[in-house]
Amino acid sequence: MPKLGLGKIFTQKMKKILFLLLITTNLVNAQNLDSLFVNANDLYKAGKFGDAIKEYEIIEYNKLVSVELYYNLGNSYYKLNKVGPSIYYYEKALHLDPSNEDVRNNLVFAKRLALDNIEELPKTVLQKLNKNYLQRLSYDQWAIVVITFSIFGSLFFLLFYFAETPSKKRLYFVTSIVSFILLLGSLFITYNQYNTSRTNNPAIVFAEETEIRNAPTLNSEVVFKLHEGTKVIVLDVVDNWKKVKIKDGKLGWIIAEDIKILSNF
Repeated sequence: MPKLGLGKIFTQKMKKILFLLLITTNLVNAQNLDSLFVNANDLYKAGKFGDAIKEYEIIEYNKLVSVELYYNLGNSYYKLNKVGPSIYYYEKALHLDPSNEDVRNNLVFAKRLALDNIEELPKTVLQKLNKNYLQRLSYDQWAIVVITFSIFGSLFFLLFYFAETPSKKRLYFVTSIVSFILLLGSLFITYNQYNTSRTNNPAIVFAEETEIRNAPTLNSEVVFKLHEGTKVIVLDVVDNWKKVKIKDGKLGWIIAEDIKILSNF
């Protein structure tokens, strides 16, 4: 067998050492961030909300995001009566877990602090169904539902194929058909939720008060005003301006720095 040269042996050993160092560094960082999260929780319990926020934001900066992190950030800002940031982080927590009731309840309380009382446009029955029930799950969670129905459908079809009595065959056949119908329905919902998340670009107003204009220039007409904590949908971007829509259907242009996009994870 050909022998490896000293240079190749040295290179291979260095690669192994670097790989081990990388793993060790990642483990140490993860442990440090875990201890940071625990320390931030202790600061929150002690009423030191500003200090807790600083440590939570270090974790967020390191991309170790979770529902718990955003929920705690929302709670911390809420305790400091900072409407915009509290709503912003509750909304981010809901993006990760739309079915979380604790986040939903706290978001309701935070929205009561916002000044703008905007009436939502009337929704159709299908829109109400989508908002109140289907959107309780993210498209990732709906994808799990699709996989579950596909497994059940395949399993019942196999049971139908190998069943010996007519009654069992009939039962397994009907059950497999129902499973595949539910599979197609959940697949459609998953696709729709995914498209909605891609096209829907929500943001939260962070400015205490901001003017919404009819064109992306400072000398254009002010059409209405918004206040901290109001949720808007971003439709377009021109230079340092964003075209937004509020839930009553009104449109206008806002200075980009006055809002913060929710989808930046």
